[in-house]
Amino acid sequence: MTAAVAITRTEHSAADLRDAAKRTDDAEAARRMLAIALVLEGKSRTEAATACGMDRQILCDWVHRYNAAGIAGLHNKTAPGAKPLLSPEQESQVAEWVREGPGEPTQQSRLRHL
Repeated sequence: MTAAVAITRTEHSAADLRDAAKRTDDAEAARRMLAIALVLEGKSRTEAATACGMDRQILCDWVHRYNAAGIAGLHNKTAPGAKPLLSPEQESQVAEWVREGPGEPTQQSRLRHL
């Protein structure tokens, strides 16, 4: 069995992590903070992970993120999203059409509304 990943950040105590968990609106990040706080208080990784509703390996992954980025690393990253379908030039053209409005109705458009 390999050794557990050490928590190398020392600027936050278990109490600091618990306070941060209380203040955040992100429930998932709060759960991760509480799990790391339990480890800092001397609980085993398995006990801390189970108490916070996660697997030991998942806790290990979050310890890596915490070591790298601190409390901010415990929040989910925002996905970049899909690539835009329109180019910037096309988007500006559509915006111009919207600003111009529908214009005067033509005979053909009047017939469609009958």
